[in-house]
Amino acid sequence: MFAISRRMFVIGAPLSLAACATTPPPVVEPLVPGIDPHFFQMYAELPDERFPIPAVDLTQIRPELLRREIPYETGEEPGTIVIDPGNHFLYLVRPEGRAIRYGVGVGRDGFDWNGRATIRRKAVWPVWTPPAEMIKRQPELEKYRHGMKPGLDNPLGARALYLYQGDRDTLYRIHGTNDPASIGESLSSGCIRLLNQDIIDLHDRIPIGTKVVVLKADLPPELAGAGF
Repeated sequence: MFAISRRMFVIGAPLSLAACATTPPPVVEPLVPGIDPHFFQMYAELPDERFPIPAVDLTQIRPELLRREIPYETGEEPGTIVIDPGNHFLYLVRPEGRAIRYGVGVGRDGFDWNGRATIRRKAVWPVWTPPAEMIKRQPELEKYRHGMKPGLDNPLGARALYLYQGDRDTLYRIHGTNDPASIGESLSSGCIRLLNQDIIDLHDRIPIGTKVVVLKADLPPELAGAGF
């Protein structure tokens, strides 16, 4: 088991019954340069969630950070999650040299991490409990010492994946966020954040026991297997 250093673990309109009723025109999403129209459906509103999730404003995110399947060569077995914090990508490895790639937000300088872990817990609309060290740095969080209720304002978002090493909770998570502008940035206290639509997709694809590999933040893209 490896040790975690300070730089390692800080990771159709309805049919009308009235013959004379006018059928409203279909809603057409505005075209945004550089964004494929199918992303508007991928990141649409999710009204059936416990807390309805609004559509993502795609103008706030660089197009390459939107979810897609890509060629991806890696020595990790299919089903493994590989996180490339330096390039702000998370890969879910698939067979035959493929992966689903998600844009992520990662830890700021001094809170970034790398290594291997296992997902031992998955949560839907999780409670957020800030660690004691975080409360010490940010005393205003004292009111959440015993947990912040789930909701759109909860920092863990719609889903959370809990990272363990053996039986030890690392206190780091892969989780959702309702702040699109944070994707592609290094702002967090070490956790890996995805858009709520993306963390729901990832949560539904992976089982308990999934292996997670977090690469070094300074790894060149060609070594991380990143591709467009």
